[in-house]
Amino acid sequence: MISIKKLLPFILIIGSTTTFAQQTLPIAVNLQNTYTKGTRTAAGAPGKNYWQNTADYKIKVNFDPKTRLVSGTVGIDYFNNSPDTLKRVQFKLYPNLYKKGSVRQMAVSADDLTDGVHISSLSIDNKTQDSTKRRINGTNMTLRVSPIAPKQKVHFDISYAYTLNKGSHIRTGQVDTGAFFIAYFFPRVAVYDDIDGWNDYPYVGAQEFYNDFCHFSADITVPGDYKVWATGDLKNAAEVYDSRIVKRIADAGASDKVTDIITEDDVKAGNITKNNPTNTWKFEADSVTDFVFATSNHYLWKASSLVVDPKTGRRTRVDAVFNEKHKDYYAVVDYARKTVEVMSYKFPKWPYPYQHETVFDGLDQMEYPMMVNDNPLEDKADAIELTDHEIFHTMFPFYMGINETKYGWMDEGWATIGEWLVSPEIDPSIVDPYGVSAVEQSAGHEVDVPVMTLTPMLTGTASFTDSYPKPGLGYLYVKDMLGDELFTKALHYYIAQWHGKHPMPYDFFNCMNTGAGVNLNWFWKAWFFDNGVTDLAISKVTNTGLKYSVTVTKVGSKPIPVNLTLSYADGTTELVHKSIAVWAAGNKTTSVNFTAKQTVKKIVLGTTYDPDSNKKDNVWASK
Repeated sequence: MISIKKLLPFILIIGSTTTFAQQTLPIAVNLQNTYTKGTRTAAGAPGKNYWQNTADYKIKVNFDPKTRLVSGTVGIDYFNNSPDTLKRVQFKLYPNLYKKGSVRQMAVSADDLTDGVHISSLSIDNKTQDSTKRRINGTNMTLRVSPIAPKQKVHFDISYAYTLNKGSHIRTGQVDTGAFFIAYFFPRVAVYDDIDGWNDYPYVGAQEFYNDFCHFSADITVPGDYKVWATGDLKNAAEVYDSRIVKRIADAGASDKVTDIITEDDVKAGNITKNNPTNTWKFEADSVTDFVFATSNHYLWKASSLVVDPKTGRRTRVDAVFNEKHKDYYAVVDYARKTVEVMSYKFPKWPYPYQHETVFDGLDQMEYPMMVNDNPLEDKADAIELTDHEIFHTMFPFYMGINETKYGWMDEGWATIGEWLVSPEIDPSIVDPYGVSAVEQSAGHEVDVPVMTLTPMLTGTASFTDSYPKPGLGYLYVKDMLGDELFTKALHYYIAQWHGKHPMPYDFFNCMNTGAGVNLNWFWKAWFFDNGVTDLAISKVTNTGLKYSVTVTKVGSKPIPVNLTLSYADGTTELVHKSIAVWAAGNKTTSVNFTAKQTVKKIVLGTTYDPDSNKKDNVWASK
């Protein structure tokens, strides 16, 4: 990990370079218009005219594991809080990713192609709508409606069905013959916001999601020997579980130790759920952006909980639900619990916002509100990194309501720095260079485009680097530059302003500037808006006795921190560090002066998190 040392206060640096540091950021017209409309402010906070729409969903769904048929009804109270009169309503039918003829960016086997979501009936305010009023194009369903005035509520009732995919597991589907992760399974109203109006981007498999904060009540009916885990609180545990299981769930929710809620012996005995042909599981979740569930007739369940908010004593229960054959999964509950602890108390140092986090043994590496669908991994470090990465998404995008479809870096970049920082807290031996080499190798090439490029426009390597390591490094560098205390203050200002809302990139940049009391626009522009190569070089080394001066040249146009590893004759090493702030003035060289503890034999420029496209000029050796 990069050593965080405040060798030179950043405030002093920008004080001498005011004109450069206080430059403005380029902004698109549609985003600038949000300031004109008063929905957002240049200081980062929501404006006096900020609004967002919401809905109350009542879902009743049946799932048949044998046929994989998902069928049910959804009642939606939709609240138009916008100042606009809506003449159409856009719905999302995410399962249509598997519909024959749909445009998609991820491969689907022929066996998984279906006729998509079948809408058997649709009514508005109890009036049945003719199918001619709706047009389905891939995962978008456009419905022509009588005008919905500002501040008006409208009610939709939809009956629907589709067949869950057996293979081609893209974030959802069958895991094995007795386990299923079922996400994006109900028709929902798309986001209508102050930037674009309706979210018309189709779901094509690669980009992720953008949903409103809503209330969900879900009745999930499955065969009697199946258990269900889902977003939100299970409201009828005593009606579906044997009493001893109910007690174990309660014990786990009140204890720091790991509780075996469902064991191998329980699965063999088959006396876990109520002995009925089917059971209906009732869940409720408030102010979340999505609702998912998983079900199995043979999975084990380990759980623990911890206090995430010492001021209130509020606890979060952490679950690992898994196939007993996957022995690596027995430790996942420990990794998950430690992740929630680190997030609550160290980084981002914000009390974990939800009542539970369930890690389900699946076939993907994907996050959902209060749920994670993670494939088993034999390597311990890989399992830790995957677990904390996906759980870190709880804050970004779910608590913060980010538009992942357009701005993948606003959530994946945070999960990446979360992985880098949380993993060593779980296992100090872990050094995780995830994605750094890809940044080095692609920097300056045609495929290398600015992080601010809209995610649907990204192709090739940039689809990865611009969403994961490049923004992750950007967050890491600003954390280093500000120091932990000021960075946390700034980040908390952003979280406090925008949790439960829909921040855009400039809300983040401006909140960080305001929260820190420092204009960081030179950095945001250099790292998020500009092209360029990351390339530093050791140009000159001089010394008088043990006093050394190292001249470092910024060969490339994109700044990175300066890290010098000093090697001594006795085999010891020492790190001399300067944050990325040394480049704030737009200078091409910087001098690093230090007093060594003994004669320096070698100096190496760069660490794990300093992508440098040409390392041939990064080493100096004494003669």
